[in-house]
Amino acid sequence: MGKGFLFFCCSCCILVLTIVNLSIGPIINHKTEMSGTMNCAQLQDNYDDAKKGTLTDEQKKYSYEWNINRCKNGKAMHDMEYTSFIFDIVIGFVCGLIGLLHLFDLKKDFVSNTGLIGLICGAIGFVLTFVYVILNGIVYTSYYEERIYKRDGDGVFAELEGDKYKCLYFDTKGNTHALIAKYSDLNKKQYNYNKDLLDSYDTDEVDDCIISSNYNYIPGYGNVETFGVSTLCGNEEYFSSLLVTNRHDSRLCTKLYVDYSEDIGITNKDKSDRFLTTLILSLFVCLASIGLALFGFLLFRTPGDF
Repeated sequence: MGKGFLFFCCSCCILVLTIVNLSIGPIINHKTEMSGTMNCAQLQDNYDDAKKGTLTDEQKKYSYEWNINRCKNGKAMHDMEYTSFIFDIVIGFVCGLIGLLHLFDLKKDFVSNTGLIGLICGAIGFVLTFVYVILNGIVYTSYYEERIYKRDGDGVFAELEGDKYKCLYFDTKGNTHALIAKYSDLNKKQYNYNKDLLDSYDTDEVDDCIISSNYNYIPGYGNVETFGVSTLCGNEEYFSSLLVTNRHDSRLCTKLYVDYSEDIGITNKDKSDRFLTTLILSLFVCLASIGLALFGFLLFRTPGDF
């Protein structure tokens, strides 16, 4: 298999995979709220003003710095998704077209220049796409848009241990973000429509022990208290069982559940899958870009071996 044919295959691979990425990219297809006009500077100014007062380390890290980093990374991913996809389309098309012409024995005296073009384009494409992969991975695993509280496959966020409840997703004091499902979590059944899970919520065992993430509901007390999921688990890994009680009697719930609605749909899975798919395909584009640069270099060195 000649170097020229492999050069052409790498170009086609970049072109085809990037076309697929264009059709599913979460930002290009407006599936997220991230944009290139997010005002990160204002968040930084608000933080600078707040630091003139009294802020705890937790407030600095999780109330201000976390949101600033989310804004900057989201904005950077937005810019790189457009930039890398457009460049990869151009690179794949141009190098593929030139490679095809050479395969039909046209412009053979231009092979050395073609190799140089492939080397440069492959290197540029790899750098841009790899930066996008890194940003995609950071945003995918670290951030969220909607405050959808984490729960296991049964909808549980806390379990009774002795006379206290243990929060399953507690991280550190003040880090309520750890309690929220990230983009990478949203493809799981508990964040999308699932009939079996929905049916389990109709049982007394679950229905009596639901903590509403939207209304800060406490079983037995109604929507009048302030003990929501983030309040219960935001500062301590364990919280007193006295804060919650079974709706119908004084028995303690062995597990506490986050509310779940049949209206949840499957949009969360779609959003998560788009992030993951573009991440994986972009990794293959990176490999193809390395191949394009490598075979471009070989053609530049020995154009007669096309």
